[in-house]
Amino acid sequence: MPKTTTDSLDLYAKVEDLLGVKEASPRLYAHYLLFLDTIYFKNLLDVGCGSGDFLMQMKKALEIPEVKGIDLSPLMVSKTRELKLDVACIDLCELEGKYDVITSVFDMLNYLTPLQLQHFLVCVKEHLNNNGVFLCDINTLYGFENVAVGSFIVDDGRRFLTVDSDFEKYEYISEFTLFEKENEYFTKTQETIKQYYHSVEDILKYSGLELVVNDDVNLYELEEVDKHFLVLQKV
Repeated sequence: MPKTTTDSLDLYAKVEDLLGVKEASPRLYAHYLLFLDTIYFKNLLDVGCGSGDFLMQMKKALEIPEVKGIDLSPLMVSKTRELKLDVACIDLCELEGKYDVITSVFDMLNYLTPLQLQHFLVCVKEHLNNNGVFLCDINTLYGFENVAVGSFIVDDGRRFLTVDSDFEKYEYISEFTLFEKENEYFTKTQETIKQYYHSVEDILKYSGLELVVNDDVNLYELEEVDKHFLVLQKV
C-alpha cells in the first residue's frame, strides 16, 4: 500500500470539515489549553498545523508572544496564512530555531511510520529549548479498532466523499474518494491515507524526553479511552 503523500494531505485538507474533526476538537484542545495555562513560555511551534485553528485558539486564549505553524500540505499552509499566522510548508527537521513549546495535535504522530516517528522525535528534542515541553496526542488501540474502522459517506451538494477504513497489524488504512462539482461536472480524486499505532512507551523511547503528563482522552464518549494526551519535557 502507498504511504501518505503530499497529494493525500491536500485531499484531506479539502474534506477535513466533512469528517467531524471540528466538532471533536474542543474536547482535545482543552487538554492542551489547561496545561499550557500552567506554565510560562515565550514561543510555540505547532507541527502539522493544518488549517491553523488550534494555533489561533491557543494564541488568543494565552496571548503567546510568538507562534509559528508548519505543515507539509501546501493547501493547509495556504489556509493558515489566511488567519495572518506565521506558517511555512517545511519539514520540522529542516526548520531553524528552538522553541519553549512544540505541539503536534489531533493524530499528527499517527501519520508517521515507526521509522519516521523515531526521526521526527529526535528533531523535536533538537528544536526544544532546555526545559521546553512537547505536547501531543496519540490514538489508542481501542480508538483505531472501534472508532474509525468502517465506511463513511457524506454529501454536501458540492462534494461527495466516501471513506473506507480498516485496521490490521497496527496499520490503519483509509481509502478516500472525493467527487467535487465543477460547473455541471464532477471531478474525481482518490487517495490512500495511512496511520500507525504507537504506544506511549514508543514515544518515550524514541524521544529521549521525560514524561510529565499522560492523560486519558475520550473524544467520542464511548466505552473506553480513544486517545492519550502526553506532555514530555527536555531536561
